[in-house]
Amino acid sequence: MRIPRFYCPALGAVGEEVTLPADAHRHAVQALRLKVGAVVRLFDGAGAECEASLHTVSKRESSAIVSKNVIIDAESPLSMTLIQGISRGERMDYTLQKAVELGVNRIVPIITARCNVQLSGQRADKKLGHWQGVIVSACEQSGRQYLPTLDGITTFDEMITEFNNGSRLILEPTAKQGFKTLQAQTATSLLIGPEGGFTEEEVMQATKKGFEAIQFGPRILRTETAAVSALAVMQAMWGDLG
Repeated sequence: MRIPRFYCPALGAVGEEVTLPADAHRHAVQALRLKVGAVVRLFDGAGAECEASLHTVSKRESSAIVSKNVIIDAESPLSMTLIQGISRGERMDYTLQKAVELGVNRIVPIITARCNVQLSGQRADKKLGHWQGVIVSACEQSGRQYLPTLDGITTFDEMITEFNNGSRLILEPTAKQGFKTLQAQTATSLLIGPEGGFTEEEVMQATKKGFEAIQFGPRILRTETAAVSALAVMQAMWGDLG
């Protein structure tokens, strides 16, 4: 049986008692119904992981005793940044979840001309908190020991100014070349449009700033399909899939 795994940013040494974060407590005790003595895995999102057993369990909180450190290596040699045009609800959640499972290291949510989602102020903060939860859950499930970075919501123009060097790709159906024409990479940034795609002006702006336009075959993919498929291809070509 697989050992349940939870994100716990403050791990202790072997023999120490660790209080589970609220989300981990709710998952372990309220959802999985784990009892005192149950064995769990805890990771801090920065590379450390340990095995522990539940020591105290109550309605409001629980704790575990660290029994041993665990050495795992589930990270890809390919460093990937996903720059994602924000899409609605479950589509964005799906994109983030699968991107984490596929090994992305950084996620940059951006507002583009054709975004159908308007986020600002408290609503933006709430959405970022929700997305962070999606990322944590995907790390727990996939066995990754490093938590990908989630940037704050930014605009297309602000993003273009920041991403001005290194390998940068923009997925565009009218591009002349595909992934097979590219040289092998160790680190790259992938720019994906929202549900309505990019405008011609945005594509021109990105390519003028050094983004390389690539296409993904003869079919037009939904934004969530495009991101996941492209990341999988990159991992298969230059990372650790296959």
